[in-house]
Amino acid sequence: MTGAADRLRRRLFRLGRDERLPIVLDRRRIFILPAAAGATYAGVLAVMLIGAINYSLGLGHALVFLLVGLGLVAMVHTARNLAGLSIMPGRADPVFAGETARFPLHLANDRREPRCALAFRFQGNAATIIDVPTNGAARVDVPCAAPRRGWLDPGRIVLETRYPLGFFRAWSHLSPPLRCLVYPRPERRPLPPPTPVADPGTTRGDAGREDFAGLRPRQPSDSLRHVAWKAVARRVEAYPLLVKHFAGGAGEELWLDWALTAAEGDAETRLSVLAGWVLAAEAAQLAYGLKLPGRTLGPANGGAHRDACLEALALHGHDAATTHASGR
Repeated sequence: MTGAADRLRRRLFRLGRDERLPIVLDRRRIFILPAAAGATYAGVLAVMLIGAINYSLGLGHALVFLLVGLGLVAMVHTARNLAGLSIMPGRADPVFAGETARFPLHLANDRREPRCALAFRFQGNAATIIDVPTNGAARVDVPCAAPRRGWLDPGRIVLETRYPLGFFRAWSHLSPPLRCLVYPRPERRPLPPPTPVADPGTTRGDAGREDFAGLRPRQPSDSLRHVAWKAVARRVEAYPLLVKHFAGGAGEELWLDWALTAAEGDAETRLSVLAGWVLAAEAAQLAYGLKLPGRTLGPANGGAHRDACLEALALHGHDAATTHASGR
């Protein structure tokens, strides 16, 4: 019985994931019922009608019929506020666990009347209200909580309106293909020390350290032994700490290794520490690599490398899995 009810609900509200894009709301997809204000309004009209009948008040009958007509016109306009609206989903930007993901929807209105007070929400999340201008377009970012790392499937969207008088609630269920990548929540920890490596272009040894190449701002992974104290002392207020940069010989690579987080405890905390290291290394403009069980990303830097590392952390252990919102 439960399976039959679920199939009926999916067929009635079109909850499948095979939406044709763009989504256009026709009359079969729009549902409407009286709101609390509408029920109160109907009750007041019933009392007025009884009074008019009891006292044979012709003007009372006319007033009641006029107000009933006003309510019916409001019902039609409430449904028309959704009918024919075109909706196209956009791409959601990645977020960190614990933040709010925002799923963009592009709305198009080809009518001469504006669409007013359209409320979009996911199950269990706050609604976002927007107006779409006459013969125009608008964008709405629908929020959804992202409690855990991985792919977030926010579920179906509920679009509703009570415009213009609030007597009726018209709504529709939307199931566009939406998902958002959720990175692990970053934990701030000091960066691990870099690993010495030989420069393949020179002979191994300390000879390269004698080839002075200049000064550069100090990074968190640089040793204090390489600070150019004399250069810094000349104008300590104007310059940050400078270190001596040498060409050739032995170099250093910063590896953000899963094995270095063994003392952090559970896997989620270890991933959070690695995410914090990725952000810290990127902020310091260091070349860094990432080592995870079964996957290694070589040393590099830049926004693309940062995103690749964070994506690897987000999908570690469940690359094919999907994180569902609480309302799905």
